[in-house]
Amino acid sequence: MSILFSLMLFLSPPDLSLIIEVEDDPQETVEMLETYYPQIDILEVYDTIFNGIAIQTDQRNLQKLRKQPFIKKTYPAQTYQALRDTGNINQSIPFILQEQLPYTGKGVKVGVIDTGIDYTHPDLQASYQGGYDLVDLDDDPMETKVEQGIPTTHGTHVAGIIAANGKMTGIAPEAELYAYRALGPGGAGNSIQVMAAIERAVKDGMDIINLSLGNSINGPDWPTSVAVNRAAEFGVTVVIANGNTGPDLWTVGSPATASQVVSVGASTPELQQPYLYDRFQQKRIEIVPMEGSVPWDFTKDVKVTTDLQQLQGHDKILITERSDIPFAQLAIEAEQQGAAALLIANKEPGLFQGAVEADVSIPVAAISKEDGDWLTDHPGYLLLEHEPVSDTITDFSSRGPVTVNWAIKPEIVAPGAEIVSTVPEGYQALSGTSMAAPHVAGILALIKEAHPDWTPAQLKAALLTTAHPLDGYQPVEQGAGKVDPQAAIETDTLIYQSLLSFGQRTDLSEQVSAKLVVENVSQQTQQYKFSLPPQEQEIRFQLPPSFQLEPNEKRELTIQATIRTNSQSEGINQGYLYLNDRPLPYMYVTDQAEVPQVMGLELSVTPLDDHYYYKLYLVEEAKRLTIDLYDPQTFAFVATVDEAEDVPQGVWEGEIQEEELLERPYIANITIETKAGEVYQYQTGWGG
Repeated sequence: MSILFSLMLFLSPPDLSLIIEVEDDPQETVEMLETYYPQIDILEVYDTIFNGIAIQTDQRNLQKLRKQPFIKKTYPAQTYQALRDTGNINQSIPFILQEQLPYTGKGVKVGVIDTGIDYTHPDLQASYQGGYDLVDLDDDPMETKVEQGIPTTHGTHVAGIIAANGKMTGIAPEAELYAYRALGPGGAGNSIQVMAAIERAVKDGMDIINLSLGNSINGPDWPTSVAVNRAAEFGVTVVIANGNTGPDLWTVGSPATASQVVSVGASTPELQQPYLYDRFQQKRIEIVPMEGSVPWDFTKDVKVTTDLQQLQGHDKILITERSDIPFAQLAIEAEQQGAAALLIANKEPGLFQGAVEADVSIPVAAISKEDGDWLTDHPGYLLLEHEPVSDTITDFSSRGPVTVNWAIKPEIVAPGAEIVSTVPEGYQALSGTSMAAPHVAGILALIKEAHPDWTPAQLKAALLTTAHPLDGYQPVEQGAGKVDPQAAIETDTLIYQSLLSFGQRTDLSEQVSAKLVVENVSQQTQQYKFSLPPQEQEIRFQLPPSFQLEPNEKRELTIQATIRTNSQSEGINQGYLYLNDRPLPYMYVTDQAEVPQVMGLELSVTPLDDHYYYKLYLVEEAKRLTIDLYDPQTFAFVATVDEAEDVPQGVWEGEIQEEELLERPYIANITIETKAGEVYQYQTGWGG
């Protein structure tokens, strides 16, 4: 499943562990604390991609620290949630590793920043080498167990895809696995924990880091995006799940928005996709089986109903509408009432993905609002059917592009649907870009073993240069296309900056350009020739002539184009050029594109001063920003939280003056007035 953003307030227990961001040298801060506050335990020092310290102390000592000027921030309350129904990794892995390769990832260090790893699992014992827990701040990065809160499995599943070495075999079974637990009970953690985990992994000398987590901030300069770019600058290849909020555009979130990482979308391996069919009405109902539910395996027609009274003693499928009630609770109640299966209809157009985190013995699936309405009006009998699918982009896989810098994301795709891997005490099938990313992390371990001197830029270029675009999909859905491990290992050419973004274009006609670098990494002279795509009226390319490169020679090239826009232009114009047979995705955005202007509201409390804050992200500079709260039941206006003028682009933080506005849930309506006089509104949850 995917790791998703949620909102929470940080509440300090009597004895508290904190990660504190400091203004100056963290070593000097440590010396000061050891001298003047000997009762405070210094747990960690972070001075690489993050500037801070981890401490543990009681409330009395925290009171003494309140006024210290060295404190910049303490634990923002923004939460990350782990990004995540019957296959086998032995189905997805042979699908992309179609020939036996002489590489196993031996000697390559892979850090998994996630919910921890069950290192006692028999398939992971050989690969696991250690790690750190950024939640409890100790050396035991075990998954959350039931006695500690809501138990987790996500990190163990990710780890198995990368390097399982037992009953199941991962992509790189002899890679060295390290766990960095940044997400605690229920798969939740905050951005400082994630950034501190990245810092620790860099210091521990990881070659590759996998982050199957993210948030809803579609911007390149959110702190976690900056942090992973810094990790790449230190020589670490960072792989990040693109997110699970597709199929809409602009849904990729930080840190997958970072420019120097490998952002991974989800495609389908070979699988049997279930759907429901009304033979009398000749109506097909698309279903998305919920993660954790039992398989759909009906062998006869089954009646559907929305009436609980009709369930007792009959094999019927109950249809209910998506609400604030957890999916697991809906499933338990449906099973107790006698339902044979449960369909949960969306409240909004389109499909969605969900999980059933409970022991339920009936199949549960999501359906669209449109199909839910149709079934309510036509409560007939449905037959379960299956169809083979492969090499499609999953609906849940988040799409690009990125706001502000207009980058193409994802950059590559890998299997992420119905992937069985290791979990505590066994195996489980999960779906999500969380499952796609570790396939790529494992492949990078194989490439790193084959080419130990290659830099993160070379490793990334090998992946993108040799990918295969899937038919019927655009660059903002798949980037360069489907990963090809063998071709990436054996490539004779590396193309850097191969995803060509021509930015946002508003003039009626203008010349644009983008640069790329081609490197011949073979021992033979190589000939290169561009293939011109079908010429369109809106974009005309002027491509470099054919050229050759000697062994180990590099050349920078300029791709030029003339772009003409008008009122009929597409919001996003995109396609593929080719250098020989190597894909070069291109894209530009016009003023017809519906670009989101604000996103990602989070709430936090600073434990050292009890101040409450909100933080959000603005895509463009705003003339005015207003946050109003409304009652979620009556939609009556409650209060204005804040008003601000001349708000700059990027991360914006404001203080919440009335604490009582955090005590119950509201709907927050954020109104942005742009410099051009346009008004944009965005609604999201608040408080509670």
